[in-house]
Amino acid sequence: MQDYFPQNQTAALKDEEVSLVLRNTYGLLALTFLFSAICAGIGVAINFPSIGLLTLLPFFLFLWLTEKNKNNGWGLVWVFALTGWLGLTLAPLLSFVTATKGPDILFMALGGTAMIFFALSGYVLTTKKDLSFMGGFLAVGITIAFVAAIANFFLNISGLGLAISSMFLLLSSGMIAWQTSAIIHGGETNYISATVTLFVSIYNIFVSLIQLIYSFVNE
Repeated sequence: MQDYFPQNQTAALKDEEVSLVLRNTYGLLALTFLFSAICAGIGVAINFPSIGLLTLLPFFLFLWLTEKNKNNGWGLVWVFALTGWLGLTLAPLLSFVTATKGPDILFMALGGTAMIFFALSGYVLTTKKDLSFMGGFLAVGITIAFVAAIANFFLNISGLGLAISSMFLLLSSGMIAWQTSAIIHGGETNYISATVTLFVSIYNIFVSLIQLIYSFVNE
C-alpha cells in the first residue's frame, strides 16, 4: 500500500506534463499556421517570385536555429521565421493554381489536409498507440523522397513528380501519427520541436494534395 500513492502521483504528474506539452504544441501550431497564412497572403499580394531550390537555404537555416534555441525564447522567434518563410514561398504555387484552375483546388487540398490531421491525431490520442517503431522508417523515407524531389527539379519528369508527391503525402501523414504518439508517451517533451515537426508534415500534405489534385483535374 505504501508504494501505491507515490506511483499514482508519478502517473498523475506524467499525465499533467503530457497535457501541457499537447496544449502548448497545438496552441503554437495554431498561431504559426495563422502567421504562415498571413505571409502567404502577402506573398500573393506582392507577387512573390518562385526561387526554386534557393527556398531551401533559409528553410534549413531557420530549422537549425529553431532546434538550437528550442529551450529558450529565441526558439519561438525562429519557429515563426521558419513557418512564415514557408508561407511566403508557397505564394507562387497558390497564385499559379488559382490563376489556371481557380481556388477550388486549394479549398479541396485544405479540407483534405485538415481531415488527415484530425483523423490521425484523434486516432493516436484515443488509442494511445506507441508508434515509436516508425521513427527510423519515416526518417529514411522522407530523406529518399527529399533527394528524389531535388533530382526531379532538374529532370522534370511528370510521373516521378506525382510519385514523389504521393510519397510525401503518406510519409508526412505517418509523421503526424508518430509525433503525436511521441508526445503522449513522453518521447517528445519540447513543444517547439513538436510544433515544427507537425507544421512541416501538415505543410507537405497540403502541397502534395494541391499537386495531386491539380494533376488529376488537369487530365
